[in-house]
Amino acid sequence: MADALHDEKILILDYGSQYTQLIARRVREAHAYCEIHPFSMTLEEIRAFAPRGIILSGGHQSVYDAGAPSLEEGVLELGVPVLGICYGMQLLAHTLGGRVDAAARREYGPARVRPVGESGPLLDEFFAEGEADVWMSHGDHVAQPPAGFHLVAASDNAPAAAMADESRRLYGVQFHPEVHHTPRGTWIVEAFVRRICGLQGLWTPGHFIDHVVEAIRQQVGRERVILGLSGGVDSSVAAALIHRAIGDQLTCVFVDNGLLRLHEGDQVMATFARHMGVNVVRVDAESRFLDKLAGVADPEKKRKIIGHAFIEIFEEESAKVEEARWLAQGTIYPDVIESAGAKSKVATAIKSHHNVGGLPEHMKLKLLEPLRELFKDEVRRVGEELGLPHRMVHRHPFPGPGLGVRILGEVKKASADVLRQADAIYLDELWETGHYDKISQAFAVFLPVKSVGVMGDGRTYENVIALRAVETKDFMTASAYPMPHDLLFRIANRIVNEVKGVNRVVYDITSKPPGTIEWE
Repeated sequence: MADALHDEKILILDYGSQYTQLIARRVREAHAYCEIHPFSMTLEEIRAFAPRGIILSGGHQSVYDAGAPSLEEGVLELGVPVLGICYGMQLLAHTLGGRVDAAARREYGPARVRPVGESGPLLDEFFAEGEADVWMSHGDHVAQPPAGFHLVAASDNAPAAAMADESRRLYGVQFHPEVHHTPRGTWIVEAFVRRICGLQGLWTPGHFIDHVVEAIRQQVGRERVILGLSGGVDSSVAAALIHRAIGDQLTCVFVDNGLLRLHEGDQVMATFARHMGVNVVRVDAESRFLDKLAGVADPEKKRKIIGHAFIEIFEEESAKVEEARWLAQGTIYPDVIESAGAKSKVATAIKSHHNVGGLPEHMKLKLLEPLRELFKDEVRRVGEELGLPHRMVHRHPFPGPGLGVRILGEVKKASADVLRQADAIYLDELWETGHYDKISQAFAVFLPVKSVGVMGDGRTYENVIALRAVETKDFMTASAYPMPHDLLFRIANRIVNEVKGVNRVVYDITSKPPGTIEWE
């Protein structure tokens, strides 16, 4: 089973689309393993990877641009099915002698496609109910399919919205089946993976756990492993998975930096130390972190200070674990993708709370990353399979620096205490009313301003708390969550009445994440 789990794999060649990771997530949802690699992957490397199918992603360039990403013809001679999406379809046509033209009208947004002729195995279920809504994002389109291809779908603006060469199992779609704006798009990805490539669907949480548990046992043997447990989804699932594999050979170090959510430290200890029997060392380091953060207001500096302080403390505690040979981390697949590719300055700034440096080389620990093949949604499903509490597995992303970046301005204990209480009320109301699972991320923010107000018969001059809630499918774009007014009023009323030091609550309705308030 362990070999078959990874032998059934799809290769995704990335041509620069913002949706490439979504393609991979849809393939995984079809219970197939896949990896994303740059389009420059050589033919020899592709042969060595031995994919059962290949997907060519979209991209922002034209196939006629100087230096445009290309495809070696040898890839199409490997005998495995190929699906081209958007630029990938145009590249497929261009490489095989078809014609790609600039569209009379560029098309970015919703469109409707209709079947043309026989839909075949890729699109027959997709068109089972007739015409379908899709998401387009292109300036060029295929004007003449290559020899051997027939048209499968068309739209008003794209006469070749889909094409197929069934004899060679080569397919192309101009639209994006991987995005949620193409409602039946998952059917296309699943049809390609399961029906055309013939994969059995072995990529499941249960099979993954069995495979990784055995792999950890073989890697680690009788050596000891240490893990920095934050209480976040990734480190929590990694801890549970490793503990299942090697039991008391695992020691977790939980650093309480004083910037955690209300009662979070106690909850982590209750879940792992008492209920699961994991060996967890809790370090109370609140004063140490607050001392280092004194007088610092810049969010990037705060991130780096918090990150470096964690490394110092973790190194100190790790030295106390005799014969530790392995460092376990909750690295997940998007982290692997980002670290493998060139990062723009913007991307580096956005993800700076992950880029605080690694552990000192003199620690000489081998790295154990049991989740490095998984996307976040897969990590959650594995956590559920391992029996972790629903609220722990499905909690919203929480940045590594914790409340340190949700306190705008200097971080003080009083501010952290106020924010902790307000945030707990906010999230508790969302859980109790069933809104929490509908929201992608919700949190409270301590603003560096004070407001004049009247409470009872007296004038107040107190702090302001901002509430944020967004919904997103991919954590690349987001829109404000339409919070019901009665719920928002109840939350604000509770915070003002129950949290001493707050007299005003505001709700953030911006649709893009502000630069100083980030998700992890």
